[in-house]
Amino acid sequence: MIDPDNETDLVPVTDGAIALINLESARRRAWERFSRDPNREGIAEGLFEQEQLTAQFLGDAGSIDRLETMVSQLDEADPGSGRTALIHAQFSSLTHRFEEAREHLSAAARRGAPPEAVNRLALSIDQACGTRQEQVLESRRRLAAASGRLDELVPLAALLADLREFTEADALYRRALREYREVSPFAVSWACFQLGVLWGELVPDRQPNRAAQWYRRAISYLPCYVKARVHLAEILSSAGQVLDAEALLVPAVASGDPEVRWRLADALTADGRLVEAEAHLEAARSGFERLLERHLLAFADHGAEFYSGRGNDARKALDLARINVANRPTLRALEQAYAIAVGAGEAAAAEEIRWDATNRWGRTQAFQLSPLARGESA
Repeated sequence: MIDPDNETDLVPVTDGAIALINLESARRRAWERFSRDPNREGIAEGLFEQEQLTAQFLGDAGSIDRLETMVSQLDEADPGSGRTALIHAQFSSLTHRFEEAREHLSAAARRGAPPEAVNRLALSIDQACGTRQEQVLESRRRLAAASGRLDELVPLAALLADLREFTEADALYRRALREYREVSPFAVSWACFQLGVLWGELVPDRQPNRAAQWYRRAISYLPCYVKARVHLAEILSSAGQVLDAEALLVPAVASGDPEVRWRLADALTADGRLVEAEAHLEAARSGFERLLERHLLAFADHGAEFYSGRGNDARKALDLARINVANRPTLRALEQAYAIAVGAGEAAAAEEIRWDATNRWGRTQAFQLSPLARGESA
């Protein structure tokens, strides 16, 4: 059993600050090599992975813009290859343009892209959209059993969490940490963060203290992990520990992630510093507007959450939640849209969303455990 409060349970990995320096150095070198020869084998693929890590852990939305530039340059340099189509599909999936991703993936398969890479991305897209869940679960179990690797166990655990199999999901996340034998702090920090989300947001009886322990563990591996800092700060603010929340968030402001500013505004408001809070709230609003203008589908759910709360625009929140549902009608997306409609006093919209959820998910065990089955918001 992995105990997030027990220092002796720490997985031995590369120091997080060193790993970040290494990532940044590798990313810059990869851009230099790509600009000289975009067709060189492995360069674009490695660059994609490095920018994805930068976006995921450092909260740098600029990574998405840089990847968009890279894909455009690859289109010009090597337009008809399976490799280009596959990277196009990866980028479309990253930005939640899932129908477009499937089209590029079909092109990649026709043009001879590696079948394993094509199949893995197709699996990820189906999981993100909540489609073919029985087949996806079977495939995830088979891949996890074959390798036992963290990068196979964590997606399986995430799927089980979506299916409301929380006990098994928790066990798999912990197994991924226990059996990890590599040195990347990114991987173990990711697993810890997912455990925080499981206990802080997904289980019916939320356990914020337990979630906070896992977020702290994620940050201990990777101090730059912006989303872990944001989630932990949210818990601390709710518990009245506003100065601790502020201390977590201030170093992350430079990331440009608007959620940092949003949660900092919450902490400052709770501390009575209303002028400072308003400045951060306006910066958060501007940040979300920029992200939604450039990458609407990638940030529709986050935007909906913001505007339904401190963003104070219930109509915009509901519109964004509906856009998210139309793009990927997962049970979680439908729950968010329903809660926003109820909170906005939009009874007809709420009932329409609940009917849609019942029609799509009503026969599943996950739906029976959902607040939607009882006509409640999460």
